Amino acid sequence: QVQLVESGGGLVPAGGSLRLSCAASGRTFSRYAMAWFRQAPGQERGFVAYISWSGGSTLYADSVKGRFTISRDNAKNTVYLQMNNLKPEDTAVYYCAAPEAEYSFPQTYNYWGQGTQVTVSS
Repeated sequence: QVQLVESGGGLVPAGGSLRLSCAASGRTFSRYAMAWFRQAPGQERGFVAYISWSGGSTLYADSVKGRFTISRDNAKNTVYLQMNNLKPEDTAVYYCAAPEAEYSFPQTYNYWGQGTQVTVSS
């Protein structure tokens, strides 16, 4: 019964910022790595950012390095994606994802949120 619910998307001008949130429920959140993916119009879903179960390790797609920051608050069962200096090409539906295995580096993600729309205007 793992559920992930994203929020925080919206319309923002180029150069602006947004912070996405993903609230998790249904299991012990602190034991699992988390990730963000996105799907732009007409494009395949792509990886954006990863954070380990402890929060000690992060990984980013080259396209967002230096602009996006993933973080987590295990006490709130929430993972965040701080997005700065947004570009029109960042426009996409952003999805939160979680693996099945605890205390692991995920090879696959089993649980997905419904997505939140981010639109960046030029």
